[in-house]
Amino acid sequence: MEKKEEELEGEGFDELLRYTFPGYILGLIAGIFLDIQGYQTNPFGQWIVRTLAGEGESILEGLYSIRQHLEGAAGSMAQAYGWGKFFGITIPWIIDAASRMAGVDVYGIQGFYIPYFYALSDQIGANISGLVYLKRIEGSWSAGIYRYIHHPVMLTSIAVILLVPLGLLSARILGFSPTTQTFTAFETIVANLCWLPPVVGWMAQKRK
Repeated sequence: MEKKEEELEGEGFDELLRYTFPGYILGLIAGIFLDIQGYQTNPFGQWIVRTLAGEGESILEGLYSIRQHLEGAAGSMAQAYGWGKFFGITIPWIIDAASRMAGVDVYGIQGFYIPYFYALSDQIGANISGLVYLKRIEGSWSAGIYRYIHHPVMLTSIAVILLVPLGLLSARILGFSPTTQTFTAFETIVANLCWLPPVVGWMAQKRK
């Protein structure tokens, strides 16, 4: 049974990897296009660019999970991971809009957290979903948490979640500001390390 569960946890991450870079490319293309059109700091344009660059893969991964579910595939860590990312998509939209209405300088140091949530709110959702999945297959929270802290995908995920905001804050302190849509895309792409956990999952599966 344990061997079967290990196989289920590893399978599917190779498919998730296919969905990351199309979002990067679409976000960058959108940023360049909007800059050419003169919408360098347009809020709606930034929403489009950040959603594509930071969450484009989450939409595709969510569709992957839906497809797996409809096909009757057995539950897997990759599938749970995809569901979690899909349901985390709208969180940064709310945070972004609320911050602008509250008068936060979204281009300055105090606005460093906005690209973070566009890039990684889906990762936070995936991490939570992965923990719930481990609890379900282990039968208890204590066993699930034990499995979590020994699971390479989950450990990589939490490391990304905790370290990326430090990088974003440092960049803003050093003077970076997303004053064009292209800069907005680059900032979000650099922060969006959501591909790392699936890479770790894929590598772990390849070693088995």
